[in-house]
Amino acid sequence: MIEYRNLRIALLGAGSVGSQVARLLLEHGEELAARVGAGLELVGVAVRDLDAPRDSAIPRELLTTDATALIQSADIVIELMGGLEPAREYITLAMNSGADVVTGNKALLATHGPELFAVADQVGAQLYYEAAVGGAIPIIRPLRDSLAGDRVHRVMGIVNGTTNFILDRMDLEGDSFENALAVATELGYAEADPTADVEGFDAAQKAAILASLAFHTVVPVEAVYREGMTTVTAAQVEAAERAGFVVKLLAICERLTDPETGVEGVVARVHPSLISRRHPLAAVHDAKNAVFVQSEAAGDLMFYGAGAGGTETASAVLGDLVSAARRHLAGGPGVGESTHANLPVFPIGAVTTRYQLTLVVTDKPGVLAQIAGLFSEHGVSVEAVQQTVATAPPGRSGDEPLTATLVIVTHEATDAALSATVAAVSSHDAVVRVESVLRVEGETP
Repeated sequence: MIEYRNLRIALLGAGSVGSQVARLLLEHGEELAARVGAGLELVGVAVRDLDAPRDSAIPRELLTTDATALIQSADIVIELMGGLEPAREYITLAMNSGADVVTGNKALLATHGPELFAVADQVGAQLYYEAAVGGAIPIIRPLRDSLAGDRVHRVMGIVNGTTNFILDRMDLEGDSFENALAVATELGYAEADPTADVEGFDAAQKAAILASLAFHTVVPVEAVYREGMTTVTAAQVEAAERAGFVVKLLAICERLTDPETGVEGVVARVHPSLISRRHPLAAVHDAKNAVFVQSEAAGDLMFYGAGAGGTETASAVLGDLVSAARRHLAGGPGVGESTHANLPVFPIGAVTTRYQLTLVVTDKPGVLAQIAGLFSEHGVSVEAVQQTVATAPPGRSGDEPLTATLVIVTHEATDAALSATVAAVSSHDAVVRVESVLRVEGETP
């Protein structure tokens, strides 16, 4: 049996994930080598500051600030520094230098993925990125490889642990958004600036990656419809519970056909949604992630697990590292990304969905009929209506009418028709305010 030389591994970044990758690689090197058929030698870790505190002890002799020299000496480069630059520059350099690359950089892939995959194809390198979506959950490889021969119709997932923790706490503990966010921050689930999470930017980047894989089509992050969840209130969550729903921030990628032209395309969107408590995603608690895939032949598939955490995400990185090392030993060019379907990316208005509207209206005869008329005018059918007992608004004078709350659930219609309905309802004289608008996903409870 021919013994292969050690493969040289360069690591860029020593944050929470990078430190754990280095630790596990050093501690379990012999076991990983047995799986690969060659030794895996960590030849260096590129950092910005040699003296910065780190989560895991990395031998100082491995640390360097010269990322370029380290990259050019490696067979496989692991990029975990994050951000767009210089990560894009370093990954391009690594592949042009003959190295395969493992990355967990979702922002980079969502923004520059096609460019990087083109470089990989041109030079025969392979770019691995299992850790970019879902942390420890294996979802990239199943979509890219296992389901490559199937026809995926829909991918719907909870892909941000911070927002799921907040919404889960609001559901189970009755917390306000502000209180739940404070707990998430205290426990380390939320950053000091949680904007990327709670405004849906993080989930939108992951949705772009998932949609591109599932539908073999480049879906730029700018084409992903995004709504954050900062406006979700405890009252909304409580009302959802009474109706048999739970509120989740979902990333939804789906294949659909334009009814007017017959053209098939895709839509990717991120927004708070009502989902039946009978749906598997409703049972995803704390900071966990889950992705629910619906395909033609395989049917419904569920991928669940830790969506973040240094050690958990390091598991996905090391899985990619083993795959990259095995490919290196086997030789031959890398396998290109299957993004050649070139389906058009439709706006969210093309989606067929359902809405739940909560309206505060003046309590006068005929108001409900007037509101129902607006729905009918826009081609939207009402499935159910709940009306609360009329109450006096705060500071009401003697001649002001009482107000009532209407909770209206629609049948399926295009999102464009539903949005137009909401706009018409909002401007109606009898509507004091639109309390909330949430899309309903999954089956009716």
